[in-house]
Amino acid sequence: MKKDIIISGVGGQGILTISAVLDTAALESGFNVKQSEVHGMSQRGGAVQAHVRVSDQPVYSDLIPKAKADLILSVEPMELLRYLPYLSPEGYLVTDINPFKNIANYPDEADLKAQIEQFPHHRIVDARTLAKKAGNFRAANVVMIGAVSDLLPFDEALLKKVIADLFKRKGDRIVQMNLDAFELGKAAVLSQEV
Repeated sequence: MKKDIIISGVGGQGILTISAVLDTAALESGFNVKQSEVHGMSQRGGAVQAHVRVSDQPVYSDLIPKAKADLILSVEPMELLRYLPYLSPEGYLVTDINPFKNIANYPDEADLKAQIEQFPHHRIVDARTLAKKAGNFRAANVVMIGAVSDLLPFDEALLKKVIADLFKRKGDRIVQMNLDAFELGKAAVLSQEV
């Protein structure tokens, strides 16, 4: 088993949280895991990406070669497209449709969506709306974990445990909000054709 995942977005969208959940789930599943450094995290609104490599065999490099990513998970649609050269022919693109417009010449949203829809394996989720429904728009990153949960090599119960453990210091309300966000993300993709 091998799963190469690129996580992308902009600073402040919780890319580190997604990486922490996947890394912890991998370790608790007994897999080997390597993660690249996350770039741009010191600047809110700057591009952020992480490579997460999970395998039942030793992983020697923390960087995913071009055309080898099984999944590109993004919390921002333009940032998803930045990493297309890394997508394997059978790979999945999964993104929140809501843009983070941090540049003056941000591309047309309909054009971004059309580019993503050209790929046979894609999922477009309104994570911000679902996160608000769960209790806070900042939970969009956990909505996205739910949206890809069936593509990950981890048991769903383990993912929920890792999320609960990660947020438990913030109290029961925040734990439940994030678990609700996970469930809403999972439910959102059940009706999508992929």
